[in-house]
Amino acid sequence: MLNKCILTVLAVILFSIAHAQNPFYDINSIQKVEIQFSQPNWDYLMDTSKYGSDGYIMADWVKVNGVQLDSVGVKYKGNSSYDSTYVKNPVHIEIDHLLNQSYQGVTDIKLSNCYADPSMIREVLAYDILSNYMHCPGSNFAQLYINGNYIGLYSNDENINKDFCSNHFYSSQNTFLKCNPIVLPGPTTKSNLKYINADSSSYFNFYELKSTEGWNDLVALCDSVTNHGSTISNSVDIDRLTWMLAFNSLLVNLDSYTGVFCQNYYLYKDNTGHFNPVVWDLNMAFGGFPYVGSGNSSMGSLTIANMQQLNPTFHASDPYWPLINAVMNSSTAKKMYFAHMKTIAEEMFASNLYISKSAQLQALVDTAVQSDPNKFYTYTQFQNAMTTDYSVGSYSVPGISNLMSARLSYLQGFSDYAASQPIISAVQLSNSNPALNSTISVTALVTNATTSAVYLGYRDDISKKFIKVLMYDDGLHNDGASGDNVYGADLLISSASVQYYIYAENSGAAKFAPERAEHEFYSVNASIQQLLPGDVVINEIMAVNQNTVTDANGEFEDWIEFRNNLSIPVSLTGTYLTDEPANLQKWAFPSSTVIPANGYLIVWADEDFSQTGLHSNFKLAASGEQVWFGYAASLLDSVSFSQQTTDVSIGRCANIPFITMVPSFNAINNCPVGVGEYATNNGIRVFPNPSHGKVTVVSMNYSPSQIRVFDLTSKVKEVIIPSASQTLVDLSDYDSGVYFIQVDDNLPEKIILINN
Repeated sequence: MLNKCILTVLAVILFSIAHAQNPFYDINSIQKVEIQFSQPNWDYLMDTSKYGSDGYIMADWVKVNGVQLDSVGVKYKGNSSYDSTYVKNPVHIEIDHLLNQSYQGVTDIKLSNCYADPSMIREVLAYDILSNYMHCPGSNFAQLYINGNYIGLYSNDENINKDFCSNHFYSSQNTFLKCNPIVLPGPTTKSNLKYINADSSSYFNFYELKSTEGWNDLVALCDSVTNHGSTISNSVDIDRLTWMLAFNSLLVNLDSYTGVFCQNYYLYKDNTGHFNPVVWDLNMAFGGFPYVGSGNSSMGSLTIANMQQLNPTFHASDPYWPLINAVMNSSTAKKMYFAHMKTIAEEMFASNLYISKSAQLQALVDTAVQSDPNKFYTYTQFQNAMTTDYSVGSYSVPGISNLMSARLSYLQGFSDYAASQPIISAVQLSNSNPALNSTISVTALVTNATTSAVYLGYRDDISKKFIKVLMYDDGLHNDGASGDNVYGADLLISSASVQYYIYAENSGAAKFAPERAEHEFYSVNASIQQLLPGDVVINEIMAVNQNTVTDANGEFEDWIEFRNNLSIPVSLTGTYLTDEPANLQKWAFPSSTVIPANGYLIVWADEDFSQTGLHSNFKLAASGEQVWFGYAASLLDSVSFSQQTTDVSIGRCANIPFITMVPSFNAINNCPVGVGEYATNNGIRVFPNPSHGKVTVVSMNYSPSQIRVFDLTSKVKEVIIPSASQTLVDLSDYDSGVYFIQVDDNLPEKIILINN
């Protein structure tokens, strides 16, 4: 039986876009979510569950953009945004509550009800801004219908789960914490990482463990943050921490670590041993929550004027905010904090980019807002929300532009913010196309910096932390003349792609180049002889291995088999493997990886990095997913598979792209009788690939007698009798998609066709 294994044109396009998001969170779209309950008292059941065990109510089905998913779990969520008297409450939909299913890989849909936000865009806008500076959830809009009734417009926010950690931090099995009080939030119930004692149970009310273990890691982290703040860079990613705190302060996002409850963030410990903060719940950004707190008190609500002039060093010495203490007590971390704040402020607010983005978002949702029968504010208030302040019970919330224009003016007069920064320009490489394992020089023109405080940050793998080394203006580091403000440092090209940035500081301020570092960075790629599509292919995959074969540690793990179709050994230096098209370099093949001539290679998809052999930083989903193999900028092969069967693999056989089979680990595939594995491709080349209509087929070793074109169903579309070793094949009339071109009995070449 032919397995549903397809490679779509969309997948190829996504593979080439470094910052692609799941289309379900495309900011320029509005999703349609429909829920059908058979229970007539479904709202009462949801309210009762929210006040009780917080369990899910079973819905008959959910339709997401017309795709029906049965037997899903639904519940209300939220704190201040939830009320049993509301028709429009925030909703959490668990698609895989009973069945192993998803929508575009999404298993949890989290919808926020735009509470206390007449602009209706606060959360989506805030996430869009933050995404430029640190890893954060995708966010857009959704219209929710229940039993055929339009409930209203919601923000649709990506769930922060193990898949998120795998995609952004290159592992998912380590300590993972949600930092929200389990008990009712209050001034004395903070998730602030303040050390309590060595008993992990003392922390149970303030944090939620999302991994199988990790409480002791949390205790050690709290001890480090509270009692050894000067060394927290050993345990916390200090760059991501300063981005988070700068964002919270600038946007007066106080329903966060920066505010009274120190909540609404996650922590994930990556394979380098550092905890990475992830911001969550931005529905009250831009001054929507006025409680900044002090010590163990709420300190009352801030006025709009207070928010506009909120001191960016607030909590600097308050022991109930130990993360802020650690940053403000470190000269370098504090300068990084203000450099990051200034970057966000200038790029997004001084430029008025947020105004144009807000206008685009409000125009997108205008019709949905007008027809929303349960919105908390009028349509007129929605239209005026950027510039009009409004009341939420006992306090006032500022219009977004009212807050940010005044806040920008205030910060420009704040000494640490306004301090004169170093100037970094003319960042250059001595060789922009270096050989692997060679050493090159990086130079930059840096002025207004302390001579001993100009650094090169570098790493040779995207999953690693940056290492900072001094750059010199001494005339001895390929930096020109001594004292000419050109700084230099050596850089070893130890992998196919090395990332780097420049950092400089003086007595009062710091500067990064590029300014969004470390979230963005420069890259230099080693000069490597690259493979062509078809040279090395994904040959076989097993996603549910329970009894078939073990790795070197005796464990049954997922595996991916590669085959070298060439008659010479080839290096996989510079190639990557991923299950996430937005993350092209998720796992890099070690530069020493060689696959034998006409041989096989196994990668264990298990995240067991310390074990012998090749172990990727992701696992395969038994429910189905996609796997991509290639270089950072070009695809070599890809496989998409559906629900898998235990101890049954999928593999290549003859002119059938992939079929289910008895596993043939690290050997010729166990194809059905009469279906042989490809023996050779005899130097066949098909290009360009992808193609916009016409492809050239070249046979370099002999004169071919027949060329066949067939589709994914193995249906022959065309047979061509070539008159020469090079033939132009016109596919302009074909629909866009994936096809195979086979020359005689050689290995078919996969071709991606993108016709207008």
